Amino acid sequence: MSTAPPRSRFALYLDLIRWDRPAGWLVCLWPTLSALWIAADGFPGWHLLAVFVLGTFLMRSAGCCVNDVADRDFDKHVKRTAQRPVTTGAVSVKEALGLGAVLALLAFGLVLTTNAAAIAWSVPALLVAIAYPFTKRIISMPQAVLGIAFNFGIVIAFAAVQGSVPAVAGWMWLGNLFWVLAYDTEYAMVDRDDDLKIGIKTSAITLGRWDVPAIVAFYLLFLSIWALALDPYALGAIFYIAIAAALAQVLWHFTLIRHRTREGCFVAFRVNHWLGATVFAGIAGSYLLRGLLSN
Repeated sequence: MSTAPPRSRFALYLDLIRWDRPAGWLVCLWPTLSALWIAADGFPGWHLLAVFVLGTFLMRSAGCCVNDVADRDFDKHVKRTAQRPVTTGAVSVKEALGLGAVLALLAFGLVLTTNAAAIAWSVPALLVAIAYPFTKRIISMPQAVLGIAFNFGIVIAFAAVQGSVPAVAGWMWLGNLFWVLAYDTEYAMVDRDDDLKIGIKTSAITLGRWDVPAIVAFYLLFLSIWALALDPYALGAIFYIAIAAALAQVLWHFTLIRHRTREGCFVAFRVNHWLGATVFAGIAGSYLLRGLLSN
């Protein structure tokens, strides 16, 4: 155990969980909240809102701990990740795994306040989250595994509200998988040169020169599937305005990544949560307007 002052250790732990880089957990949060609103046919109540906001943050933070332990020997060769706490040895493997376990247990404690269906779905969610970092060595599109891990929030949201997982949850799950493929391929493009040298597998490497058109296609599939899946819910004009605004952001993303620069691709990833926030705002706004009109 390091002898660094407690305040310094706390700062290292905050760095480990990406406290100052919220984009990574916000892209998990917005689809989860969207599913929560659809499942509840509007505002789900403060209890479930708190459970899923805090749970999303805690599980993503736990995932960062596991990821950095799994990648510590690779990260030292990547410009963007060389100074991560576990990579430099400032935080030990035991500390990182211990912190990750505590965060995951806190998240599980939140799920225990919901129902049996949500608790049951949280188990495979945890297992996939743990497995994801290790798939980069064996799977050519590990971003798909990340999508499966991130998408459990959608499934658990429906389970927590309805006690079951209806077909619409499956369609939202599928659509959101394409969104994860889009933004995490942008992220992978940042490190592509380094990843090629060290043998890490990513969608950016697998797609090669088709990376940019594939990302645009992933975005379009995400928005199209969600628009079609949620059409029976008669969300109205606000939702479709939000979809149109999200499509405008897709065009913006194309301008950011088309030249494949590290800076452009990294900006595209960091601002991606706004696309998810836009879609969620369309869903929540539609239910809010419906409630106001019904009164």
